[in-house]
Amino acid sequence: MRPMAHDEPGEATVPTLAQRVFAALADGAVHSGEQLAAEQRVSRTAIWKAVGALQELGVAIEATPNRGYRMTRPVTPLHAGAISAGLEPEVRARLRHGDVAWTLASTNSTLLSRGAGPLPGAAAQLPAGQFDFLAAEYQSAGRGRNARRWFAPPGGALCLSLAWSFAALPRHAAALSLAVGVCARRALAGLAPSEVRLKWPNDLLVGERKLGGILIELRAESGGPAYVVIGVGINCALGDAVSEQVRGTGSEAIDLAALGVAHCDRNRLAAGLLGHIVRGVQEFERAGLQPFAAEWAAADALAGRVVSVALADGAFIGHARGIDADGALCVHGNGALRRFNSGEVSVRASP
Repeated sequence: MRPMAHDEPGEATVPTLAQRVFAALADGAVHSGEQLAAEQRVSRTAIWKAVGALQELGVAIEATPNRGYRMTRPVTPLHAGAISAGLEPEVRARLRHGDVAWTLASTNSTLLSRGAGPLPGAAAQLPAGQFDFLAAEYQSAGRGRNARRWFAPPGGALCLSLAWSFAALPRHAAALSLAVGVCARRALAGLAPSEVRLKWPNDLLVGERKLGGILIELRAESGGPAYVVIGVGINCALGDAVSEQVRGTGSEAIDLAALGVAHCDRNRLAAGLLGHIVRGVQEFERAGLQPFAAEWAAADALAGRVVSVALADGAFIGHARGIDADGALCVHGNGALRRFNSGEVSVRASP
């Protein structure tokens, strides 16, 4: 089947003025309001409103009187064709459909809903061993684990989801997020100069700050195929305002820009992530977590630390002792070793 790549999910839509202005300013150069208005065939007031709309979404744009507008950091707009072209041939051969959206509620939710219905231009059901991908510049309802909000301005992060179909649900499916974490870390190895660590079950950290996260959702039939959606968010250049929003939730974020990546080509990053994840889910289907266990242990951000595991009836405090073969977190406390599954709990480490 020939893979397809589009720039909008579903039927083609006309880019909004804000989207077109975003693309025009993406080079980081100064563009006068008059120039932008002429290019877009709208009034200067319309350009001013479009810039204001982008700023409200968190895009850092400077407005200088008598000069014009400039995005403070150049970005590479997401493009489905560029992502697809960056895939290695054996990975591209498994691609059924690729999309990029300007804005939607959630890339994960969109792909999850597609798993139950027909997809324009493709078969209704994703065949086993093939994948779809969907990336978005902005998510109005982006979320992480436990429905926590994910903050990301247009151009400031990579919000990417991959849909994969297993012929049958893998035996240790609960550990898939750990394997994907290893895959994401592999993809970032040549890009991020600092050591990326993994916090059980789905966070990518540098030091104690969050660089990215993973959200996995699935639908499975008893004894039948399993449709899984793997969402990955990577902070590229959040900007001060969005970083402050994240801080307000009790979390500390870090991005690739802070790690010295002057310009992140998010299409290239997306292709790298997709390649590692596609190969990883095939390996996971064959052998479970075992091929990833050593890498995960080497990058374990909680190993040996005192952790507090939040439970419905209180908190369990002890020393983290890694993970077991099923991906459960092992914590030693009160003279006993307890195991916790990712769907049950949240974990905080002591400073």
